[in-house]
Amino acid sequence: MKIKLLKIAVFVAALIPLARLGLKAYKADLGANPIEVITHSTGDWTLIFLSITLAVTPLRRLTGLNWLIRFRRMTGLFAFFYASLHFMTYIWLDKFFDVNEMLKDVAKRKFITVGFTAFVLLIPLAVTSTQWAIRRLGKRWQKLHRMIYVSAVLGVIHYWWLVKADVRKPEIYAVIVGCLLAARIFIWSRKRNAAARPTASRPQPVPVD
Repeated sequence: MKIKLLKIAVFVAALIPLARLGLKAYKADLGANPIEVITHSTGDWTLIFLSITLAVTPLRRLTGLNWLIRFRRMTGLFAFFYASLHFMTYIWLDKFFDVNEMLKDVAKRKFITVGFTAFVLLIPLAVTSTQWAIRRLGKRWQKLHRMIYVSAVLGVIHYWWLVKADVRKPEIYAVIVGCLLAARIFIWSRKRNAAARPTASRPQPVPVD
């Protein structure tokens, strides 16, 4: 019951950034360049939720709070939700669904190419975030969902190349994602060493002449 209530609280909290953005738009308080404000806000929250999703496993192992895993799917889907809003802002408010202009952007502006790739990689993760998909894919599901690290790294690169001069915020995201990736590699290496240890400790047969 407590987990269910906590999930509701997390769900509501995750929608607050969108509600604030909508309220600002309603009050015409998005500044001189509303599209830029919406783009940056949705992009920031995409990276924030990606970072939260990546932090669940290391935090669970560090604290022993196994119930944290129940929130990973929700935060991952909210990362995709804000990434979709970020993408829709670009293709709708910025380009007005002009496919030719968008294709030119993807070809000429490398930060657009990288950002688009990061978004595309999130699509199969969102589609397979169901119990049916987990059962259907089995071990392949976990391998597939490791692409979230690739998407997060590409998202940071996309942001870094976008801002060009003031890279302080992208640097913060780069450090966070880098630390979470390093933590994952450390966990993976410990698992591998633990699995190999019993085999290595077995007595080796003495060769017979």
